[in-house]
Amino acid sequence: ADCRYTCHQECRHLIQLDCRQPGQCQSHLSPESTLLPPCSQNVTQTVEEEKPEPPTIQEIKEKIEKYNAKVTNCLLMKLNDDGTYTGFIKVHLKLRRPVTVPAGIRPQSIYDALKEVNLADMTDKRTSFYLPLDAIKQLHISSTTTVSEVIQGLLKKFMVVDNPQKFALFKEMRKDGQGEFMPSDPPAFLRLISLP
Repeated sequence: ADCRYTCHQECRHLIQLDCRQPGQCQSHLSPESTLLPPCSQNVTQTVEEEKPEPPTIQEIKEKIEKYNAKVTNCLLMKLNDDGTYTGFIKVHLKLRRPVTVPAGIRPQSIYDALKEVNLADMTDKRTSFYLPLDAIKQLHISSTTTVSEVIQGLLKKFMVVDNPQKFALFKEMRKDGQGEFMPSDPPAFLRLISLP
């Protein structure tokens, strides 16, 4: 049977499909039978999520060397002794809605960031504005950084007080347009395997 569906990657293990061949068991259609399964035999397929094996440190080292050989700027990836690695991702901010920031607050200083002072908590006044379309921010992240952490970091940096769950990161693919990251995805690894 040709069963096609769309769902969130995190929901795949919850989906069960009732797939039938075209024309299978459709000779008994009546108003009553459409409320019940039309066949005595239920064809249920459980879709199992394929999880690739995590790469070995040697494979990561080879990918980093291959990646760094193709980089034309100074934004190289670096393998740490513990097997994690760091690198840069470029985030294009293509926000179609205004963001909310605290009104009348000075920009965060390096000292505020080190002390983890949240200036947004110091006022109840808010203002909203539109960011320029396609503003670009380069981020230095670790292989352990998740999409959720990238979004929260960007919002904190720009003192945006909106709910981080209203935002998503998308990966840009040359052929198919774009695809959405899941909150637990590691953007550094996805950047590494896509090459510059």
